[in-house]
Amino acid sequence: MGKVVLVTGVARQLGARFAERIRREPGVDLVVGVDTEPLRGDLAGPRPDDSRAPLADYVFAPADLRRPAIAGVLAEYAVDTVVHLNVSATNPGTAARATVKEINVIGSMQLLGACQQSGLIRRLVVKSTTGVYGATPRDPAVFFERTPPKTLPSGGFAKDAAEVEGYVRGFSRRRPDVAISVLRFANLVGPGADTPLAEYFALPVLPTALGHDPRLQFVHEDDAVEVLRLAALDPGPGAPWRTGTFNVAGEGVLLLSQCARRLGRPTVPVLLPALGLVAELAKRTRVSDFSTEQIGLLTHGRVVDTTALREVFGYRPRFSTPEAFADFAAGRRAGLLPPERLTALTDRLAALLPATDHRSAGR
Repeated sequence: MGKVVLVTGVARQLGARFAERIRREPGVDLVVGVDTEPLRGDLAGPRPDDSRAPLADYVFAPADLRRPAIAGVLAEYAVDTVVHLNVSATNPGTAARATVKEINVIGSMQLLGACQQSGLIRRLVVKSTTGVYGATPRDPAVFFERTPPKTLPSGGFAKDAAEVEGYVRGFSRRRPDVAISVLRFANLVGPGADTPLAEYFALPVLPTALGHDPRLQFVHEDDAVEVLRLAALDPGPGAPWRTGTFNVAGEGVLLLSQCARRLGRPTVPVLLPALGLVAELAKRTRVSDFSTEQIGLLTHGRVVDTTALREVFGYRPRFSTPEAFADFAAGRRAGLLPPERLTALTDRLAALLPATDHRSAGR
């Protein structure tokens, strides 16, 4: 029998896409999708461009990861590979932050406990975030996987992810026979992006921190799915095992001001304390799900090194950060300003300035 892959979080865009992709992988016999809600879209058949690709069987197992029932799902389907994608800033149909934290942290603890009890589990892939590094004015120019954060995340999704990573490290000590990959994704973008940062960029006017123009990195949904696919599979003969913690981001950076111009969105610089008030108002009116960590990112930015991804996975993201954001912007409603003219003008001005290598600055 081939691989049996369990995917959590299949009601979300990334989870549904990965479940669909891994079904077309040779050697995978069954994919088990787990979530509390029905799937988005139809996973019953391949896309038109993959009409000749064989499909593994698929079954949706409705389950709340906060409940012990997940252990029964692992046993019932003889799961040997778990791809845990249900660690997110928001969850479908969930508004309360406390509930999201329970799903992220308590759900992950229950899942890891079930995996520990299962003698069949051989591979575990966990979705995390570069937000675990934090975002402060004292940060290095570039974060490496072993770079400790200057300040631990105080709340929100980043703190959830940091706690989940801690539980994963404990699990790895108890089950050294399981190959584990922790993937720290930069901000996910693409035509179907459904993240709080995507909600921020959808605002007609973007509030920014006065005196700050942070550097940002993005990873395209297509590249995220491909990295997850590589992490879930055994490497070929002679290839290194893809275990450990890996930063995942497109090459290059964009300034927040460049992002705004590419979207045609005007910006309104406000004092940092006032930005917190704007964020609170946006949350209360459910216009955008601002959080403390997002304010930190939009103030100080964050850049990570992806050398380990290239060397161990043998993969270089197909979309650079500017290309990933361009694809994201193409699927959004045009803003109040003409983005083509603004971008062309600022790019010409940027070409006249001396280039700097942000990677060398962090070493």
